[in-house]
Amino acid sequence: MTFLFYFVACLTIISALFVVLNRNPVYSAVMLVLCFFSIATLYLLLEAYFVAVLEIIIYAGAIMVLFLFVIMLLDLGREAALPKLKKLDKALSLFLVVIIFLGILTLTMWAGGDLHQTLNPSSVGDIKAVGKALFTDFLLPFEVASLLLLVALIGTVYLAKRRVK
Repeated sequence: MTFLFYFVACLTIISALFVVLNRNPVYSAVMLVLCFFSIATLYLLLEAYFVAVLEIIIYAGAIMVLFLFVIMLLDLGREAALPKLKKLDKALSLFLVVIIFLGILTLTMWAGGDLHQTLNPSSVGDIKAVGKALFTDFLLPFEVASLLLLVALIGTVYLAKRRVK
């Protein structure tokens, strides 16, 4: 089980790197789907079944259809549309990633055994716990997110109709 966890975690990291490093947006989107599925597999290994199903339905399904629609609508399939990174940009990016990684590693080692678990592990993937949290503690952010999605949908329909005329 531990080997499978590490294998899927490495697959997630590698596919996420390919998303960022690939110059073709369509291939990046495909690698993002692989990344989403491997994250869902990690959730399954952690026995958070509901969260894994949500990951597949929402991210690997709906969000990726949206990304591919935007890529095709904007005609970003050509590699010439994306600028090449300069050596300085690559070096700076690598430096920042290493600094962030070392910072996280240092904080984790510094905290040691003082990491506190705030949730009951059995309620992480529980549908009742998610529903109760959404409609009690996080009702305002939930409603704000729904209004934001509604405004984005109305704006998309408006822009699409304006472009047709």
